[in-house]
Amino acid sequence: MIWTDRIRQVKIFLVIAAVFIAVASLVVSHFLVRDLAEEERNRMAVWAEAMRTLNNADENTDLNLVLKVINENNSIPVIVMDSENHAQTFRNVDVEGKDYADSLAYASAIGLRLLKQGKNIKIELDDSTHDYIQVCYDESLMIRRLSAYPYIQLGVVMLFVVIAIFALLTSKRAEQNKVWVGLSKETAHQLGTPISSLMAWIEILKMNYPDDELIPEMNQDIQRLQLIADRFSKIGALPEPVPASLNEVMNHVIDYMDRRTSKKVKMVKEIPEQDVIVKMNASLFEWVIENLSKNAVDAMGVNGGQITLHVEETDDKAIIEVSDTGNGIRKKNLKNVFRPGFTTKKRGWGLGLSLAKRIVEEYHHGKIWVKSTEIGHGTTFRIELKKE
Repeated sequence: MIWTDRIRQVKIFLVIAAVFIAVASLVVSHFLVRDLAEEERNRMAVWAEAMRTLNNADENTDLNLVLKVINENNSIPVIVMDSENHAQTFRNVDVEGKDYADSLAYASAIGLRLLKQGKNIKIELDDSTHDYIQVCYDESLMIRRLSAYPYIQLGVVMLFVVIAIFALLTSKRAEQNKVWVGLSKETAHQLGTPISSLMAWIEILKMNYPDDELIPEMNQDIQRLQLIADRFSKIGALPEPVPASLNEVMNHVIDYMDRRTSKKVKMVKEIPEQDVIVKMNASLFEWVIENLSKNAVDAMGVNGGQITLHVEETDDKAIIEVSDTGNGIRKKNLKNVFRPGFTTKKRGWGLGLSLAKRIVEEYHHGKIWVKSTEIGHGTTFRIELKKE
């Protein structure tokens, strides 16, 4: 199992664990709110009984306990409606800025809404006349806060988790970039000494064997090493792009790949006759096309196939497509192809496409993605660069 699959499984496990914790928190909060709401209903039942006693009281009735029960309700909104659904009195209902008549009309509207919601207790006042009142009540401010609190809490926790993950990923990416840049520059530095020595030996060979046909080929390989060292030295330096011919870059790649790949691999170029000029660092962008082409060769295997380099331009951008007739990419791997370390080869570091993405997006402010892929039929990578 490749390490990216393990990372995906860990992420799935963490998401499932987070969802489980969230659901458990909501369930516990639901039961807590339900128990508090039941307790408030019982309090309202006692309050309604106190109202019935107050309505039926005579001069011999002790109202001290009744009034105490009624006056101790300082949190639950309650509206007393008569049999015609008109508010008689109310408590803990916000009617600020309204006169008494408007307050009763406002309370009546709220009471009707509570009746429809079933938040009421019917109190019979007189069995003979069947007169009654409706004690309508709403949830207290505390219950409303408790109902909303779990969602606010989960939102804050999720926001914290997202910020923490983003900070960790940013820190990790910055650390990886430092290691990558340091490794690249150290590689360029280490290559510099043997390359300089080889160049000196080539000059000596030219003087001693001026007619040797192998010396120019050796010189080309040394120039290639020099180009590679130069590319590594530019990693992390953000070289300033300059106008360059995209046609020349593609032709260089085709010439290089033709000499170093099997005769079973056919390189096809679809390039406009006129030069496509784009601001770029030519040597680094050539590296991108080489990496895509080498991956295409590996994808086609020993049977070979065809690699097509297609270039077109619009008014504001240049479009490059590298297509092959190889094995294609599995859908589960599409999100990972540009990640450092991802590879399906038995050998390889999995840095080619990651490097290509870095050069295209960070150095040239372009875009690169897998345009299409089909198992057994090949893959097309697409690059878009701004012309300005």
